[in-house]
Amino acid sequence: MQLVETDKLRNGNREALTALRKRARTTKTSVPSPFESVMKEIGVSGSRPLVKEVCTTCGSHDSTERTWMMFPGTDVFARIPFHAAHSIIETDQEHLDFETKKLHSYVKDKTLLISEKGALADKISPAVLKSLVTLTGNNRK
Repeated sequence: MQLVETDKLRNGNREALTALRKRARTTKTSVPSPFESVMKEIGVSGSRPLVKEVCTTCGSHDSTERTWMMFPGTDVFARIPFHAAHSIIETDQEHLDFETKKLHSYVKDKTLLISEKGALADKISPAVLKSLVTLTGNNRK
């Protein structure tokens, strides 16, 4: 039950981040790294900072532009800067990813324990159940 709720929140955050990236017209890989930005501007004269912070979501979008956001766990809408909105959601997403992995691990351990005790032996052999629990697949990000 908790795993399903966490996954719903995670998917909602992912959708919100995608909407914010569309609004800023960026993708995860479209914004150049700080190194690429510095190297591109090396030939330009003037006193510019050596390292330029580049937000991977904002890109060249006006990060001070305000956007509406509903805070998690409340019914409160607030108009906050674009950069703050996606930063809050990204931080929450990292936490939810961690929680989901932890819950998956817990379910896997409990399933393995049940299979070792033979509780499901009349339906599924312990060897088959153990092999299903220990399978690893490609992790999607």
